Amino acid sequence: MAKKRYENYDSPSYRNSLKDFIKWRIERSKKQKDYSELPQSENKLVNYLEKNRNDTSVTWIGHSSFLLQLNGINILTDPVYSNQMGFTKRLSKPGLKITELPSIDLICISHGHYDHLDFKTIRHFPKSTLCLVPIGLKQKFATRGYLNVIEMNWWETKNLFGLDITFVPAQHWTKRTLFDTNKSHWGGFIYETPDECLYYAGDSAYFSGFKEIGKRFEIDIALLPIGAYEPEWFMKHDHMSPEEAVKVFLELKAKLFIPMHYGTFRLADDTPKEALDRLVNEWQKLLIPVEKLKIARLGETILPSHIQKIKEKVYL
Repeated sequence: MAKKRYENYDSPSYRNSLKDFIKWRIERSKKQKDYSELPQSENKLVNYLEKNRNDTSVTWIGHSSFLLQLNGINILTDPVYSNQMGFTKRLSKPGLKITELPSIDLICISHGHYDHLDFKTIRHFPKSTLCLVPIGLKQKFATRGYLNVIEMNWWETKNLFGLDITFVPAQHWTKRTLFDTNKSHWGGFIYETPDECLYYAGDSAYFSGFKEIGKRFEIDIALLPIGAYEPEWFMKHDHMSPEEAVKVFLELKAKLFIPMHYGTFRLADDTPKEALDRLVNEWQKLLIPVEKLKIARLGETILPSHIQKIKEKVYL
């Protein structure tokens, strides 16, 4: 019996053709752009992160990798520390070294693409570490000796460490070999404590499911992707543009937007500066309060005081 292939929320997964791929690569060969390294935080709170078991904090490591401290537990999202992804070298160093991380309680994987699931990184953590993964990925962990793994379907909620964690839809796809296209699912995670609701979107194109997520949850902090969108004719089925990410933020009715998924790997043709410039331009165009956008430096920790200030302020 053939293994199930998963689909998207709005429609079946769209795949670009080989002809489209060749067209894109020819376009890319003609572009000369500045892929400068992203700035590192000048005030990394390594000691604070090691001791903190009370406050909410969000630390951007790079790409889609975050250290989240919620309800007294330490969570890593899509940890990727490899210096190279296929033929693509890392553009920016991780904001925190693996040795600077506090003890990790939970690893959450949004999907199986190599820039989100990096087993070279995973092997640095004890095999007893609890991992949350999309349905269809558990076996890839088990074959490597990681047995404390929970698979999740869309809209499924687990209560772990006093947190309600819900796996929510995304508009994407996945593949690790020639034979496993979409044989595991993809999505994002909602983390709910008695006082906070944080949304980690994973990797996604724009789709109607964001409105549904916004209806079901009162989101305080939204971690949303803004990179890997150019050329848009090729990437639009898999990744959001910065303008679409702003639209998503508004549809979610979230209180704080922290951008991610840019500046670490050259997955597409947009540069880190282009992604941020377009994000800020759209933000200003729509007259959204500047306090609702936090562009983090690598290794920067967003502390509870900043988050609470946003939550307490009322906007029209």
